[in-house]
This record gives sequence, structure tokens and C-alpha cells, in this order.
Amino acid sequence: MDRRTELGAFLHARRARLSPADLGLDAAGGRRRVPGLRRSEVAAEAGISADYYARLEQGRDLNVSEEVLDGLARVLRLSEVERRHLHELARPGGARAPEVQLVRPQLLQVLETMEAAPALVLGRRLDVLAWNRLATRLVADFPLLAPGERNMVRLLFLDPDVRRAFPDWSRVARRAVGDLRLDAGRHRDDPRLAHLVGELSLASAEFSRWWAERPTDEPPGGTLRVRHPEAGELVLGYEAMHLAVDPDQTLVVCAADRGSAAEAALRAMLDP
Repeated sequence: MDRRTELGAFLHARRARLSPADLGLDAAGGRRRVPGLRRSEVAAEAGISADYYARLEQGRDLNVSEEVLDGLARVLRLSEVERRHLHELARPGGARAPEVQLVRPQLLQVLETMEAAPALVLGRRLDVLAWNRLATRLVADFPLLAPGERNMVRLLFLDPDVRRAFPDWSRVARRAVGDLRLDAGRHRDDPRLAHLVGELSLASAEFSRWWAERPTDEPPGGTLRVRHPEAGELVLGYEAMHLAVDPDQTLVVCAADRGSAAEAALRAMLDP
């Protein structure tokens, strides 16, 4: 999807999730044929003409000022993540994705020292670039996978074992789709991403539906439930941290509460 179409679809999706009451408007005019705000209502609240806003949604105008974008973000109640995504979609071009992403040797050493905490480095398209031993015990045996299969979105939707590993699979998978959508906004000229989206759209109705909804706003950390075939269900905290040296790489670290059954289970996984 080119950036004109993507920008219009994003605006439409965010307009559809709001109601006149969200903006303090009188929902006059009777029953609406489709949910959400009308284009004219968004335009009026943002201080632009209805015709100009219509051209944006139709992909007929991308000469958009920062002020107009910020006004639309305010009216559409966009989060900070969504606001940045809107600005990225409206820029003249996305950054071209590097063909190969390399993990710095120092970061690989850090992963090796994190024995009691499952950790991954995710790159563009949520490719799994590096991992420690606990991550292979908890999520997937990454060394045995072909390089093209080491992708968290692909594993979540196409690998039954990985899907079963997450009791809250819908929440985890939808978060992954949102992260992939943000990546698509930053790098719109990435044939590997386009191929991945096409493959998953054909293979999974859930992926296709969530991709169309354009989820983009999820916290960078929280609580994760993981079901292990031997240890049972583990409750872990996790954090996802973008790396300063490469914003397209994210270090994801999980940890169990001190003295918890989950901590004991993680340590037991390290025993030979």
C-alpha cells in the first residue's frame, strides 16, 4: 500500500472509532449509516475545510503542514505513538530499510550474562536477531529455525506451539501487529515487510482483520503469561527497550518476581 492510501486509511480508521459525544458534539441528524465521526466534523474541529480533509482521506493531497497534522491528532484523540505514526505517514518518503541488521558484539555479551531472564533482540519487521538460552526454552528454539522463520509475528500466527505458549495470545498477537504497523509507517519501501504482510494476510483471518484496524498504541512493557510444557503457566514482567545505537532494534527482557514460583521455574530451565 502506498503512503497516500495508507495515510487515508489510517485517518479513516481513527475517525471511525470516535463518536460525536467524544468531541462534545450534538449527534443531530438521526441515525448514521456508518459508525464514527463524519469527515465534515473532523475538518471543522481541526480548522480545515471539509474538501481538504476529504482529499487527505482519498489520498489526493499529501502536502500537509505540521500544524494540520497536529490538529488532526488532537481532534482524533491520537496517543503520542499514533501522532508520530501520522507524521511518519505524511512525510515525503519512508526510510529505506537496511538489507541486513547486525547486533553489536557488546549486546550479545549482555544477553549471555542475563542467565535468569529470557531476553531477545528484535529488529525490523520483528525479526528475531539474537536471544539467550532461556528465550529458546520459553518461546522457540531459534537456532533450529531457518533465518527466514525467525520472526515473532510469523511465529505467533503460523507456529501452533508458539501460539499455545501464550494464554493471552490475542493480546500478544495484536500487540505484535501494532508494532509491525508502526514499522511499516517508518519504512514504507520494504519488500520483505510487504511479503510478510501478504503471507500472513492470506494465512490468518485474525492477522488480516487486525492489520486493517491499524493498531498502533500499546505500552512498551507490562505483564506476560507464558505456558511452558514442563513448568506450567508462568507470570512474568517484561520491558521492551529501543536501542539508542539503532532505533530499529528492540531489547525485550522478561523477569519473574523475586521468590516466586516463576523465578524458580526459570532457574530450573537452566539446569542441564
